[in-house]
Amino acid sequence: MSYAVPVIERAINALKKGGFVLIYDEDGREEETDIVVASQFITPAKVRFMRRQGGGLICTTLPREYADILGLPYLHEIFEKSGFEIFKYLTPRVKYDKMPSFSITINHRENFTGIPDKDRAKTIREFALFLEKLKFMGNPIEEFGKEFISPGHVHLLIASSLRERHGHTELSTTLMQIAGLIPSATIVETLGDDDNSLSKRDAKKFAEEHNIPFIEGKDILEAWERWSE
Repeated sequence: MSYAVPVIERAINALKKGGFVLIYDEDGREEETDIVVASQFITPAKVRFMRRQGGGLICTTLPREYADILGLPYLHEIFEKSGFEIFKYLTPRVKYDKMPSFSITINHRENFTGIPDKDRAKTIREFALFLEKLKFMGNPIEEFGKEFISPGHVHLLIASSLRERHGHTELSTTLMQIAGLIPSATIVETLGDDDNSLSKRDAKKFAEEHNIPFIEGKDILEAWERWSE
């Protein structure tokens, strides 16, 4: 399928080759740009690039339907049901959306501490490969526990439908699905040197300097509407 927005095709081609794309969500929302890569193609070098050039929190996504199979809840749901009084006062209310998409944190069982680039890359890559096999497993929850532990150093984000939310979690995961890749993206916010997120203008400049496709949420929404017809 070809897309009316040329940048979509450029982004998809980059992702399929294991490259990065930059995704800006939308004006009036976070107004942030994330560095995004397909989780199945993550490497220690890519993790290093993301933490050095992005600077935000490196997270890995999965679709809600996959989270449901695993019984993975949102983190705020865990807090609400924990019974600990402190969480009654820490209920999240973000300014740009209804609720955050954070779930649990994980490490792969073969890692040592879990935080070095090689460890996080191992966790992310094996997580993506696990998702690829998920629907064919007899007991996916038990199998998940055999490979991963929690808490860990890789933050999982659960993607809702784009009908419900237009965050980087949803935009990046949807882009993986459109590209025909394992539906998990690894993302990190880009931060500037002025104590703020990198501006849209500077993010575009960064994209040009590193030859990375820059794409906006509205472009992904348009492609998703055509893809889901």
